[in-house]
Amino acid sequence: MRILGLDVGDRTIGVAISDPLGFTAQGITTIRRKKEEQDIEKILEFCNEYQVETIISGLPKNMNGTIGEQAEKVQKFCAALSEHTDIEIKFWDERLTTMAAHRVMLEADMSRKKRKGLVDKIAATYILQGYLDSLSK
Repeated sequence: MRILGLDVGDRTIGVAISDPLGFTAQGITTIRRKKEEQDIEKILEFCNEYQVETIISGLPKNMNGTIGEQAEKVQKFCAALSEHTDIEIKFWDERLTTMAAHRVMLEADMSRKKRKGLVDKIAATYILQGYLDSLSK
C-alpha cells in the first residue's frame, strides 16, 4: 500500500511517497508547475510508478482553521486531479509544515538556494508523515 503526499503551491508541487508498509514518508521531487494538465500527468506518472492507492494533499488552512484562498486553490486542483483518476484523494491540515521544513534546513545549515529547491518536497514529506502517524494511533 503506497500513499502519495502532495504540497500543492502556485509555482511548485512537492511530492512524497510512503514506504510499501505505510510507516515512513520520503520526498521524491518538486514539480515546477506549468499547465494544470501537465502537472496532473506528472502526478499520475508517480501514481503508476509506485502503485499508489491513496493521495494525501496538504490543505493550507488559516491559523484559525478556516479555508482561505490558497486552500480553495488546492481543493480546485485536487478536484481536477480526481477527474483523471479513481485513486482516493484526502486532505491533511498542513499548517506550519513549510515553516517546519525551513527550520530543519536552517538547522542543517543549508544555503538559501538549496532550501528554495527542497522546501516543497520536505513539506510534502511532513504532510504525508503526519497522515501516516495518524493511521498508527
